[in-house]
Amino acid sequence: MSASPILIVDDLTIGLDLAKGPKPHVIDAVSFALEPGGSIGIAGESGSGKSTLLLALMGVVRPGLTHLSGAVQFEGVPMLGQPDEALLALRGGRLALIPQNAAMAMTPTLRIGAQIDEALALHTSLTRAERKARVIDLLTLVHLPDPALMARRFPHELSGGQVQRAAIAMALAGDPVALLMDEPTTGLDVTTQLSLLELMGELQRDRGVAVVCVSHDLGVLAKLCQRLVVMYSGAMVEEGPTQTLLSQPSHPYTRALLASLPTLAHPGLPESILGRPPMPLALPEGCRFAPRCGLADASCQRLRPPLVEVAPGRRLACFHPVEGRLAEPVDQSVLDAGARPAPVLVVQDLCVVYGRARGLNRLFQRKAPAHVVKNVSFKLERGEVLGLVGESGSGKSTVLRAIAGIHPLANGTIVLATRGGPDRVLAPEMAERPLAQLKAIQMVFQNPESSLNPRHTVLDLLAQPLRLYGGLGAGALRDRAAALLDEVRLDASCLDRFPARLSGGERQRVAIARAFAAEPEVLLCDEITTALDVSVQAAVLKLVRDLARERDVATIFVSHDLAVVRAISDRIAVLSVGQIVEIGAADDVCRRPEHPYTQRLLGAVLETALP
Repeated sequence: MSASPILIVDDLTIGLDLAKGPKPHVIDAVSFALEPGGSIGIAGESGSGKSTLLLALMGVVRPGLTHLSGAVQFEGVPMLGQPDEALLALRGGRLALIPQNAAMAMTPTLRIGAQIDEALALHTSLTRAERKARVIDLLTLVHLPDPALMARRFPHELSGGQVQRAAIAMALAGDPVALLMDEPTTGLDVTTQLSLLELMGELQRDRGVAVVCVSHDLGVLAKLCQRLVVMYSGAMVEEGPTQTLLSQPSHPYTRALLASLPTLAHPGLPESILGRPPMPLALPEGCRFAPRCGLADASCQRLRPPLVEVAPGRRLACFHPVEGRLAEPVDQSVLDAGARPAPVLVVQDLCVVYGRARGLNRLFQRKAPAHVVKNVSFKLERGEVLGLVGESGSGKSTVLRAIAGIHPLANGTIVLATRGGPDRVLAPEMAERPLAQLKAIQMVFQNPESSLNPRHTVLDLLAQPLRLYGGLGAGALRDRAAALLDEVRLDASCLDRFPARLSGGERQRVAIARAFAAEPEVLLCDEITTALDVSVQAAVLKLVRDLARERDVATIFVSHDLAVVRAISDRIAVLSVGQIVEIGAADDVCRRPEHPYTQRLLGAVLETALP
């Protein structure tokens, strides 16, 4: 007999907290249960309600939303409608949350050990000496090297994977029986991601911890979760055992999500889902997916399909379920190796160091600064996409920052050939470069929360480069900004919103649109698809590739996801400890890797978890 569920979600409905009129649903009649030691994955596009649902499991309803009906119970305790004081013992104790961005969730001025000690003091009765020993035990449990040293470090002194492990250690401080995880592997390289998921598997197996995991990465959910819930526009559309659902998807939306997933086995760009999810204030009358579904008929437009059990342990909300295998993606052509245009960017013997003293301080520097990038050389042709891969700390982002002028060079040269102008050696720092060179090289950063001013509307954010580089007046700004949003699949209604009112994927698309506003000749993309769901990711990949082809924009595309890099790149360069260890045509590097490091990276790709 199966154990009683520890977490029950019963017909949960959350809506927009509008002063007048009906309250559109952002979570609509969601129901599922989680047993001790079980695991449920929640998948769907940005804006489907995944993170809102996860917070509701903690008893948190974000400002601007309201709990309309239904219930969430954890170990028999109602989580919604309770005062915060009544839930303090549960939150962070029996029920713990691992946020998407662990580094931003931690206090930057407190050492790692002190932050874990705070959690222990709140949720246990251990003495100070016992807590100090327990901190080391927890850091050891999550396989951090030299736990005593890690406890003394600040969050910024750890790599992304180490910060994520420290966040898990903090979550485990209260000895939880259930963990809620919001995009736990976002931004991690493939080897770190795999080791983190293996750690979570150990916790489930050895400690019986139940897990609810939200992720846009279906490979992560396939590796971690026993069951899968697919959400669209706040509602469940399909649920079932993970391997069964991924190998035999029945809902057209689930099939479309899987078709949007890039794989190493099929090098073509995946197909994104046409259209956009509906906005909460403009929900269709019938099936919410009908406007994007090729199988929809008149009944789908009028009626909402109920979520019904179609097999033991399998639920589906669709009038026209589909069976059979997914179609394989078509291999779309890359640049003809024999017809490459002249280089737009030549990087020669690029060296970058951290901790380098300036001016007279160099005389007192006791030891030579360490190289983070050493003797990196490559050429970038117009219209080419060069993928840059490697583990965290390999120097990928540093190479981009050096090209952009954000980080000065220790040695080497970067030559830019703008259209209609002579070749120019770029000044080491951005402040020394003329406007034409700043316009020619644009960068999209990994974390839109840090790169977008939270006090500016989307229109303000796009207007800045349009004024600076395009000279557009007030009359033309809004129309051009709306056109840019349309290119990245955002509605013009977003122009008057602030970044905080957008989902993570929507914020990243705004950042991409802002870079495109300058009409660059070189585009530097630093993990730009990390926070995007697979459908939007496919659309962004196609957008970047089309930009490169149609406007002859040269692109350097940094990502930890080798399948994504394989899908978009003409060539791939592999970085290890700041040096290029292999570079060549994307097909050759992925199918016939020569360097052992490249072979190890490819062996860690999680797509093998997909049926």
